[in-house]
Amino acid sequence: MDFKKEIKLKDLLPKRKASSTGATGAEEKPAKAKRTMPFARKAKASAEGTEKKPREKKQKQPKKAGEVKRERKPTRHKKLVGLKIGASQLAAARVVNNGSSELVQVARQGLDPGIIVGGELRESESLVEALKLFFKTNKLPKQGVRLGIASNRIGVRTFDIGGITDPKQLENAIRFRAQETLPIPLEEAVLDWQVLSQGVDEEGAQTHRILLVVAYRDLVDRYVAACKKAGIKLAGIDLEAFALLRALGDRQADAANAAIVVVSIGSERSTLAVSNGETCEFTRVIDWGGQSLNIAIARAMDVTPGEAEPVKLSLSLLQPAEDMALDPERAAKVRTAVHEELQLLARELISSLQFYQGQPGSLGIGEVVLTGGTAQLPGLDAELGRLLGVKVRLGDPLSRVTLGKKVGADIEAASLAVAIGLGMEA
Repeated sequence: MDFKKEIKLKDLLPKRKASSTGATGAEEKPAKAKRTMPFARKAKASAEGTEKKPREKKQKQPKKAGEVKRERKPTRHKKLVGLKIGASQLAAARVVNNGSSELVQVARQGLDPGIIVGGELRESESLVEALKLFFKTNKLPKQGVRLGIASNRIGVRTFDIGGITDPKQLENAIRFRAQETLPIPLEEAVLDWQVLSQGVDEEGAQTHRILLVVAYRDLVDRYVAACKKAGIKLAGIDLEAFALLRALGDRQADAANAAIVVVSIGSERSTLAVSNGETCEFTRVIDWGGQSLNIAIARAMDVTPGEAEPVKLSLSLLQPAEDMALDPERAAKVRTAVHEELQLLARELISSLQFYQGQPGSLGIGEVVLTGGTAQLPGLDAELGRLLGVKVRLGDPLSRVTLGKKVGADIEAASLAVAIGLGMEA
């Protein structure tokens, strides 16, 4: 699977402003005068009539018609620490990329509620302290860290631009389309884009297929500032949807012409990513997660969501309600509440996939791959498959990596899928 065209949101990291002389922000020091030594060797006098001619500058060759400036290849990192900051936990995966990806370390740590809400950082100082403890306790490298982000305030779009060959004009056209397509004022946003492919239309004009990512600047800046304060040096920022596709985006042999659909069910939200096998064509963050089931069970049992958590963990949709360790009336109410809550998730997924299939060039849906802690609820995959009308299976985040000596095959990898994908290179 080729994800070399994937965007890593490299432009979201702040860059040092260069001075007019090319310095990196430091004050320019006056140049020291060159000291003339009294015993320095004198320059040889040039022979008569053999004066050196000034070197001729090579003339730049004019661009051929239709030629586009070749894009700079994204930086590839041999060693990366993928860092996912979720609503309920921090997760990290240290990966060595050398031809293949080797998972050499994984780590998890709980995170207090309220620090991250809806994918956005609310309590910066609390996150800084949590990150310091997390990296120190697990002896994680603080360099070469790639951070994942996911929020409804991030937009991903693909579109075509035709009739433009000049790179500068193409960039201007993309920014104009970004302003038209996404409801984010450009002065409040950071954007990154990638040319997915080039072609020629029916009239012979050159066309470009563009993948565009736009995010609110304040959303990104808060995470960057917190990581910096915790002593973490970010190698890049990536969308969690892209990381999911790197970790779980293998196409099955019986679905060669179908879209790859991956859904990660987190504590508060779920991330949906759709790929054509080479690049992410659609992504959406859905406000539904494991806490949604806790609240539904709590209402059915008339308890708090915290008290409903053990009931959820002991639940199996593969067994009849009578087998639950509850009285028959309560067990029936819990099972009904869970089924109704899963119907809400199914409706959101169907609506999102219908929107994707309304786009030009979209593919059919062959199957849906699930991951995340809540996805491990026994029978949840089968129930979602029944509601969606397509095959649903549990994904294996370890399928595209080799395991290092210190990583056991029995690790609970489902909640590490994003972190593993962040650590992988395409």
